[in-house]
Amino acid sequence: PFKDFFGNDFFFGMPQPQSEPSEASGSGVIISSDGYIVTNNHVVEDGDKINVILFDKKSYEATVIGTDPSTDLALLKIDESNLPYINFGNSDSTVVGEWVLAVGNPFNLESTVTAGIVSAKGRNINILKDNGSIEAFIQTDAAVNPGNSGGALVNTKGELIGINSAIATPTGSYAGYSFAVPVNIVKKVMSDLMKYGVVQRGYLGIGISNITGDLAKNKGLNDLEGVYVDTIYNGSAADEAGLKVGDVITKIDGNAVNSSPELQEQVAKYHPGDKIVVTYNRKGEEHMVNVTLKNKSGGTSYINKSDETQDAVSLLGAEFSNLSSKEKSDLHINGGVKVTKLSDGKLSRNTNIREGFIITKIDNKPINNVDDLKSALENKTGGVMLEGVYPNGGGQFFYAFGL
Repeated sequence: PFKDFFGNDFFFGMPQPQSEPSEASGSGVIISSDGYIVTNNHVVEDGDKINVILFDKKSYEATVIGTDPSTDLALLKIDESNLPYINFGNSDSTVVGEWVLAVGNPFNLESTVTAGIVSAKGRNINILKDNGSIEAFIQTDAAVNPGNSGGALVNTKGELIGINSAIATPTGSYAGYSFAVPVNIVKKVMSDLMKYGVVQRGYLGIGISNITGDLAKNKGLNDLEGVYVDTIYNGSAADEAGLKVGDVITKIDGNAVNSSPELQEQVAKYHPGDKIVVTYNRKGEEHMVNVTLKNKSGGTSYINKSDETQDAVSLLGAEFSNLSSKEKSDLHINGGVKVTKLSDGKLSRNTNIREGFIITKIDNKPINNVDDLKSALENKTGGVMLEGVYPNGGGQFFYAFGL
């Protein structure tokens, strides 16, 4: 049940799953005349068959072109032409207090429209559990209920400004607030899925924190604007551009960022290899630097769809070496793989692993050398458990993350 999994406050807007195969419903938005449709990933994931019913009652079996759990978006395709489709708006120019409409099929009530205002932007509600999730939701008070997921949030011009995804509620039904993925993220994700079958996401390679009064006092910051950089990953785009721990990023390509979700939202619009201008404050002085974004593997090239699932080792963002005979003897182990260098990747972003860690098992399977590590991760998806030791002792350590 989503309530147990996500806590008592936030729900995805679709029926709770049953113990046996069942039918669930959601909403979607036609974005091209030749049948491309955007919806939520959680509407279609694990589905054996996706059936799309249009406003005119025509029914189609849809193909899932691609999904992006990091933003909870999915792209579908139906075999049809000359369809009416919605025009994209600009979520960056959407303002708090602006009137909006939510369109969808709550409780299987077809083509329902509710009205409200934008009550906040850049909301992170910690509902997406995928590693590297990007949450910068548009918050509204337009009524959204189970079945609205994947439906349109539009402005008074009839332009799409978001995809409705979640609600805040103690009951599972609307209780005052709903959340939508901003359309500027939607446009980029849908374009990538159409062209490449996988999202091409650029990364700065930094760890960031929201600036609070306490943090500003502890770090000696003069004001509360911007986002504090607390980590720079070795070899990352930010590292190569000269950004440092303690810098405060205030703008991405001229767009002001005052929270971690806002910064993630702005960077998420770009691809590996794209150059962006980062404005930052260092010791009271404002600076600007050109940064060339990298992919999750640390390069600037686009990732093939097959690479997304097969090249799991490179996604870790680490270099490995086999143990010497002396190291094995000193640690009283038969084999293992040492983490010799960490850069931006799954390990640095999603665990507290340190350089020098010796991996002895992956998912309880013994790892004696680098070839064993590659074999254990080949075609691996989902959760991974690393087990091992540090040379200076301290007992067994375990690190879990997802691919």
